[in-house]
Parts: sequence; structure tokens; C-alpha cells
Amino acid sequence: MTLGLLWFLFVAALRGADTPSHMVRLGDVTSVEGVRDNLLIGYGMVVGLKGTGDSQQTLFSVQTLANLLQKMGVQFTASAVVVKNVAAVFVTATLPPFARPGTPIDVTVASIGDAKSLEGGMLLFTTLHGPDGQMWATAQGPLENGGYSAGGRGNSVQVNHPNTSRIPAGGIVERDASMDLSHLTHLSLLLRDPDFQTATDAAAIIDHELGNGTARAVDSRRIEIRVASPDPDAVSAMLAKVQSLKVEIHPQAKVVVNERTGTIVMGQEVTLGACSILHGNLSVVITTEFKVSQPNPYSQGTTQVVPQTTVKATESPARRIELREGASVDDLINGLQAIGATPRDIVAILEAVRAEGALQAELEII
Repeated sequence: MTLGLLWFLFVAALRGADTPSHMVRLGDVTSVEGVRDNLLIGYGMVVGLKGTGDSQQTLFSVQTLANLLQKMGVQFTASAVVVKNVAAVFVTATLPPFARPGTPIDVTVASIGDAKSLEGGMLLFTTLHGPDGQMWATAQGPLENGGYSAGGRGNSVQVNHPNTSRIPAGGIVERDASMDLSHLTHLSLLLRDPDFQTATDAAAIIDHELGNGTARAVDSRRIEIRVASPDPDAVSAMLAKVQSLKVEIHPQAKVVVNERTGTIVMGQEVTLGACSILHGNLSVVITTEFKVSQPNPYSQGTTQVVPQTTVKATESPARRIELREGASVDDLINGLQAIGATPRDIVAILEAVRAEGALQAELEII
């Protein structure tokens, strides 16, 4: 990643945070307690592959195929099966809230053996189970693969990940996962980013809209709302009104660093204390050249390969920037650009500034 791209990310962050707070819908920053997704998983088999399935060494896929055929009346031993067009897979899906029997869901299929590719395969009937061990959905259908692998004998090409595929709407919910809201007398909204000020402001806005005493901020994340009407449809109507309300949020000062890619994103609310930064680079380059030592004619010597090693060390002078008390992100970036810092350098400098205590923000490394 170049410094120019890094600067673009900083500018985008600054433009997106012209003010320290802004108005958003409550439905965009909160979720309803108890209304959630559930994860499902199952074990299945993909067939119809073009010789890219599991090898004979993957015993569980051969055993699974033998079990399936025996259930259909085909009797034989697993050791007699030699096929390359089947693959054992894990099937995963997400059960959405309020799902009813017959609701279609997307499923993801991933190989667990040594199959080369799942391209062109079809998933056989698979049951999906939840954390409670109960069967909640079933899945079956042709795979949609966004990658492929081709070639052989040392020459091959691979695009994306051919061992993971999806089946859009390939799963069907078999059990009722809906939640009855009609009997609730209280419900809670949960802020995705906990903040006491935002929770208090949201409770005040809900009170103003629905009546005094309706809502209260329990803590920095949870807002409790009292359901006043016994009408069975009251909860849904109230939630529709509450989620459409707008509240002023106060973003936390945070710097997000991805050390693997050298990406750094920070908002305008991030400030720095007075500090001085010295930064220099020590570069050590070691090169080895192999030269041939040829003996004189008619001598008894032999031809030898002699390595010639050169070690070169260069150390650039330390580069220095100074920041005043309350310096902004723009000041920091201008200073780092002035000394020619790379994204990797900036990551190291930010970690050092945080350790010194001059960074008035949370540093999150992902």
C-alpha cells in the first residue's frame, strides 16, 4: 500500500467526521434484545465433481458415500469404493429472527477433505442443526462457485477459493423460530457502540415521543422501554416508531490500525498531546555472488565455485517532527509525510505515541 493511498483513507475519514457528532436513526445503531440471528451447521456430501473430489485417503467421505448408498439398498463395503467426484463438506447458514417453516435461507458449503475444487458440484440433502442440537433447516442444490482451479503437471492456475461455495436460497427453514412479542411488558434496545451520553439522549427522545417514564437508560449499552398498551400489536407499532427516531451520537475517538496491510483510519476527533518524534531507518543488505575459479592449464587443480559475499549497511539520519498540545490528525499526517514515513513506519510511530501517552484516543489493532 502506497503512502498516497494511505493519505486518501485519512482524508476520507476526516471528511466523514466534519463534526464530532451527528444525527442517525435509532434503528441503525441499536438492536432489540432477544431478536437475533442463530448459526446453523451440518455435515453433507457434494457429488458431480469432475475428478476434483476427495482422494481415497479421505476415509470419512468414502464412508459417508457408502452409508448413503446402503440406505438406498446398495450393499457393499467402503473399501470397494474408488471415486473422485465426491467431496465431504461442512454446510453453514444463518437462521434469521422470526423465520417460519418454509423460509428460504442462503447456505455456504466448504470442503473438509483434500478435494481440489467444488466447481460444478451439487450438495445432497443435508440437515442443519443449531447450538441446541435440534434440526432447524435442510439444504440441497447446485453450488455457485466464484473460483476455479485448472492445470496439471506443475502448471496450474487458481482464481479465488474453489473449495468454498454458496447456494443462494438453498436452505429451507423447517421449524418455527419466531418470537412472540404480544405478551411483553418491557423490551430493551442495545446500542452497537456503548456510550452513556448516547443512551441517555436516546431515552430522553423516546420519552418525549411516547410519554414521560416510558424509557430509561440502564447503562451505556441498554435502553429499557415500557410497553404501556395491552394491544397485541402494540410492540410492533411502538418499535416501528422508536426505530425511526433520530438521536445524536458521539463517536469515540479511535485509531484503527491493520498491521498486515498497513492501513490506518482515524477520525477528526482524535487529538494528540505535545510530543517530539525522532525516526530513522537502519538498512542492512547482504548479497552473495557465485564466481567460478578456473585452474591453470595442465595443472592438477579442479574447477571450484567460490561465493563472494558483500555486506552493506546504511543508516539514514534521524528525522524529527514536533507536535503541539491538542494537535489534530492533519498535523500528524503532514508531519509524517514531511519525513517520508511509509505506512509501516506510521504504524510503529502511532504505537510509540500511544505508549508515551500523547495519543488521546483508543488504538485498536486488527
